[in-house]
Amino acid sequence: MKGQPVSTIRNLGPASDASYARAGIHSAEQLRELGADEAYRRLLAAGTKPHFIGYYALVMGLQGRPWNDCQGKEKERLRKVFDRLCAEAAQQGGAPPGIEKILDRLGVVAPRSRKK
Repeated sequence: MKGQPVSTIRNLGPASDASYARAGIHSAEQLRELGADEAYRRLLAAGTKPHFIGYYALVMGLQGRPWNDCQGKEKERLRKVFDRLCAEAAQQGGAPPGIEKILDRLGVVAPRSRKK
């Protein structure tokens, strides 16, 4: 997807381009379309370690605000959203669905039903 790099969004630096690309987000326009929560959800699914400041810097950046503008009640609200996103990611973590069946066919692991 062509367009401006993710790092053209306020608060996001050059390292952000690679992180977001690993999550399938290749432009600032795509990131804006997804919004902060869905983009951060995808980052977590791609293996990015959760970091609250990174999350709210993204939220602030998408609003055109400096990262340190997040304070008080707004920061508390964003912390709740961040915690929810992290909990969802943890619940969906682990191997992709069906991976055990594939690995069993390859002879890599025994199915769980045979383990005792």
